Amino acid sequence: MSQHTSFIGQEPLIVHTRPVIDMDDEQFFQFCQLNRDLRIERTAEGDIIIMAPEAGSSGRGDSELVFQFEQWARRDGTGQVFGSSTGFNLPNGATRSPDVAWVRNERLDALTDEQWHKFLPLCPDFVPELRSPSDSVRVLQDKMEEYRENGARLGWLLDPVGKQVHVYRPSAAVEVLEKPGPVSGEPLLRGFVLDVPQIWAVMERKR
Repeated sequence: MSQHTSFIGQEPLIVHTRPVIDMDDEQFFQFCQLNRDLRIERTAEGDIIIMAPEAGSSGRGDSELVFQFEQWARRDGTGQVFGSSTGFNLPNGATRSPDVAWVRNERLDALTDEQWHKFLPLCPDFVPELRSPSDSVRVLQDKMEEYRENGARLGWLLDPVGKQVHVYRPSAAVEVLEKPGPVSGEPLLRGFVLDVPQIWAVMERKR
């Protein structure tokens, strides 16, 4: 078994850098470009997080999530969808790469060409995160709170293990949907309904 394959399913590797090394956004971007084979995030405290490749079940779930959302976004036309390899520099200094992200067009139009070709200096308007079997719910909940605190207008934590969807909105208590059917993104995502049972199905190898 290769070293790369044996990393699947393990907890992320956390590298503490401050105060010895303190990279600004440009330096961190270049660091990631030098290590393009790695999935890397950065916390607001400057810690570097190196994440394992996805397992097959999570990869299929993410693919289905992007597929459903991209179909809606092209019809809607008010924003753009980004996949899990896109980096976002949040206002608190963290750099995150959510499973899927959606940003309104007017916010993207305000970016310069230089900003567009690097990690985007904003928090997405909508962020769904899909839990893999090896992910800690607490860690993902903290990330969803971080997105909300940094300006996300809607967040979904999809938990196929617990068969739950945690819904995050500004200035509101987290809503937990138990064994949900289709979940609506209204009013932010006009007309979008996520087929959650289909996400669970593809992760369980059901076509």
